[in-house]
Amino acid sequence: MKSCPSLKLFDKKVLVLGLSKSGISAAKYLNKIGAEVYITEFRAEKAEDAQKIAELKELGIQVEMGGHSDEFIKDSYIAVTSPGIPPRADIMQKLKDAKVKVISEIELAYTQTQVPFIAITGTNGKTTTTALTAHILSSEYKAEPCGNYGVPPCDLLEEDIDFMVCECSSFQLEYSNAFRPQISVWTNFTPDHIDWHEGLENYFNAKAKIFKTPQAPAFSVLNAKDEKLLEFSKECGGTVFMFAGDIGDNCSYVKDGIIYFKRNGKEEEIISIADCPLIGEHNYQNVMCSVIVAKLEGVPVDKIRESIISFKVPEHRLEKFAQNEKTVFYNDSKATNPEASLVAINSFNDSDVVLIAGGRDKNTDLKEFCDAINKHIKTVILIGEAAERFDENLKKNGFNNIIREDTMEKAIDKSIELNPDVVLLSPACASFDMYSGYEERGKVFKEYVLSKIK
Repeated sequence: MKSCPSLKLFDKKVLVLGLSKSGISAAKYLNKIGAEVYITEFRAEKAEDAQKIAELKELGIQVEMGGHSDEFIKDSYIAVTSPGIPPRADIMQKLKDAKVKVISEIELAYTQTQVPFIAITGTNGKTTTTALTAHILSSEYKAEPCGNYGVPPCDLLEEDIDFMVCECSSFQLEYSNAFRPQISVWTNFTPDHIDWHEGLENYFNAKAKIFKTPQAPAFSVLNAKDEKLLEFSKECGGTVFMFAGDIGDNCSYVKDGIIYFKRNGKEEEIISIADCPLIGEHNYQNVMCSVIVAKLEGVPVDKIRESIISFKVPEHRLEKFAQNEKTVFYNDSKATNPEASLVAINSFNDSDVVLIAGGRDKNTDLKEFCDAINKHIKTVILIGEAAERFDENLKKNGFNNIIREDTMEKAIDKSIELNPDVVLLSPACASFDMYSGYEERGKVFKEYVLSKIK
C-alpha cells in the first residue's frame, strides 16, 4: 500500500452506518489502524448476521442492531455510511445536529492511500466499463476493480496495487465531498434514483462533483452522444476527453467499423468492432471509455486490443449464456430502466427476437423504448407489476404482438415455444415485485432456461 493518510483516525471514535459489505470492510480497516469503531444498523438482527457480528465483536468493534442510539453517536469524530442510506434518513439529521461529518467508504479509502483512483459513474454501463478498464490495465499494471463492482476499496488498502478502478454509484458519491480521482469517467445520464436523491438535479449533482473544482480530476471522460454530458463537459476540470464522437482533439470514436483514439489531434487505430466480444452500440461506447483510460495510463495498443478480445462480459449485462438448435438466450437482468433495455434492444437487427420485460415500474417515459420494440422485436412477453402500463403504451405505439404471463417460468416456456432466433430478458424495470434484486432475477432466468433446453 502506498500509505500517506490525509485523514488521521488513530484513537478516534468512528461511527460506521450499516452492516453492509462496505460497512464491514470500513469497520475492519478502521479497527486495524487503531480507531475506536462502532457499527450501528437500523434493521433488526437476522439469523445470518450472527457470525458477522461475532467476528466484529471479537475484534473489539461495538455493534448495535435495530436502531441508532444516542450513545453510539455521542462523541463520534466522523461517520462512514453505507451507500443505501438516503440523506433524508433520521440518522443523517441526528448526525448533522451532533455536528458529525458523514463520508462514504470510498472517500475513507481515498484518504488512506496514495494509490490513484479511476472513478467510473453513470446511469448505465458503469459495471461493464469498470470491469473492462481494470482488465485492460491489468495487462500492464496491478489494477483492481472496486466500489459498487468488485470489492470495497477498503479491502485493497493493504494490497500492493497501482490503480483502484472504482465503480461509483450516485449513492456513494452523495457522501464523497473530498474524493478526487485521477480520472473521472461518466458513461451516460438518464433519470434514475429520483426519490432517493429527492430530485433529478440532486442526482446529477451527486455525480457531477467528481468532475468539477475542487474535486476536479486530471482527466474527465464523458459521453459525446449524451447531450447533457456534452454541455456539462464545458464545466469539467482537467483535460476533457469525449467518447462516441469525433469531437475536438481529445476523443475516441468509431469510423468505418474501427475504434480510434485521438489525443492532441493525433489519431490512432485501436480495434475493429468486429473483434469486440461485446455487442451493441452501448457496449462499443463502454469499450471507448476503457480505451481512453488505458491510453492515458500508457498501456500499449497491442495489449489493449488483446485485453478487449479476451474480456468476459459481467453477469446479467447482455450476457449470452445459452443456445439450442435455433435460439440464443441473453440475460440482461441488470437493465432496470427503459434506457438500459433500449440499448440492448437496439443491439439486434434483422432477427426474430422475443423480449421478456416487466417488473416494478419506475414510471419513466416509454416512447423511445416502444419505438425500439417496433423496429427490432417480434414478440414481447410482459411480467410483473409494470405489465399493464407497458401493454397500454406498446399498443398506443402500434405494437400488438404482446403476451402476458404471471411468472418468469411461464414467460420462458412461452418464449421457447415460439422458437425465435433470440430470447432476450431485458426487463426495463426494477425486480423487487418478484425478486430480491436483479441478480436473483437473472439467476432464476438462466437456471430455468438451462433446465428447459438440456
